[in-house]
Amino acid sequence: MRLRVLLLSLLLAFPLEAMSQRSSSATSASRPNIVFILIDDLRWDELGYAGHPFIKTPNIDRIAREGALFRNAFITTPLCSPSRASFLTGQYAHTHGITDNVDRSAASHNLATFPLLLHRSGYETAFIGKWHMGNDDKPRSGFDRWVSFKGQGTYYDPDINEDGKSVKPEGYITDILNRYATEFIRRRHDKPFLIYLAHKAIHPEVTQNNDGSVNLAHSERFIPAERHKRIYVGRSVPRRPNALRAPSGKPALERSVVDRPPLGADTATRDEVVLGRQRTLMAIEDGVGEILAALKETGQLDKTIIVFTSDNGYFYGEHGLSVERRLAYEEAIRMPLLVRYPQAIKAGTVRDEFALNIDLAPTLLSMAGIPVPDNMQGRSLAPLLKGAKVKWRDSFLIEYYSDRVFPHIVRMGYKAVRTGRWKYIHYLELEGMDELYDLKADPYEMKNLIDQPGAKKSLDEMKREMERLLKETQPRR
Repeated sequence: MRLRVLLLSLLLAFPLEAMSQRSSSATSASRPNIVFILIDDLRWDELGYAGHPFIKTPNIDRIAREGALFRNAFITTPLCSPSRASFLTGQYAHTHGITDNVDRSAASHNLATFPLLLHRSGYETAFIGKWHMGNDDKPRSGFDRWVSFKGQGTYYDPDINEDGKSVKPEGYITDILNRYATEFIRRRHDKPFLIYLAHKAIHPEVTQNNDGSVNLAHSERFIPAERHKRIYVGRSVPRRPNALRAPSGKPALERSVVDRPPLGADTATRDEVVLGRQRTLMAIEDGVGEILAALKETGQLDKTIIVFTSDNGYFYGEHGLSVERRLAYEEAIRMPLLVRYPQAIKAGTVRDEFALNIDLAPTLLSMAGIPVPDNMQGRSLAPLLKGAKVKWRDSFLIEYYSDRVFPHIVRMGYKAVRTGRWKYIHYLELEGMDELYDLKADPYEMKNLIDQPGAKKSLDEMKREMERLLKETQPRR
């Protein structure tokens, strides 16, 4: 009798175990893969879908055409290291602590990132490219596959840390990183996967002085792939109305700097420098095509969330600024943001709500069915991607912490607030130099209204909104 009961128990247990395995497999199969493509310093307006007059980016444009385009996407700190940490953590810089571009290697090992949470929930994860929170290229927690380099890296024949081992592949860095990404896609995967591909391009090939400041003599060196060196020859770079002119009504920018000319037409980014940046973009465009092809070949294309974005914008001579971002003007804080995932996003979706870089971490976790931690300060974009009408934010905070990298921006730490119509910039170390802009009447931020009596009510409202946002975004303990 006991033997019969035991055999019956075994027979009943086996189908239940098999069913559990099938259920787990089905759950895993239904979870989307994720390919996150992050570009360095790419403006929102220098892509084909954005209407650029001569840049052709059909592969990148395909993500927008077959997915969703956010027309009002912004960075909360327009600087590489803080922005990258915000993408990974879903937090403002004042929360995650990566506040500038100095060596934050040790702190970056301790970041609670969305790839780490995906990894813990069963994802196979790969980081490929530029970490850039210090010069430490050692693998970070949460990644099964690690391909990175120290600091900014180099465009040709880079020194790579591949899963803890030093290798030196020959060739152009963007092509090398694209190859690592497509090789990972083509592997056999028994789990859903994440590829976080963070390109060096389109950043200049720079060197640093002993004090950590950038060697400005090298800040205009943009090195495209050999096959792209001659494209756009003879092209004239389109300029916004606020470019090639001195800043006006901006006392923070009008300060005199020792050994530097005042900002104006002579300090603006030259056409050839802009074209050099745009030539480096073409290898990224090639790589997006290769990634799309690899996903299709492996039957994963429509099972994969593809995100394409940038860590901050860039100035092309607006307000006399050259090879720079950091400031709270539109050219620096806007980012391209495209998301493709046919299972949840209708092709050709366009959203005008404010989307922030801190929103990507909670978005991808929620779309993967993983609870979003309470300490993430971003908001999941999933309802917007699915076409829902939801109550959304109508303002956001921008912050920047002083460093000594570029002379004109020393002592220009600030907090800023942007709404649909207004922008208020409060400089933390500069007395009497704040700025207020009516973006509806003045989209190029050329007329500072801070001292205008007629704008006092709006200024007071923006100050209150800043106080509210700062209180709301205090780190949760």
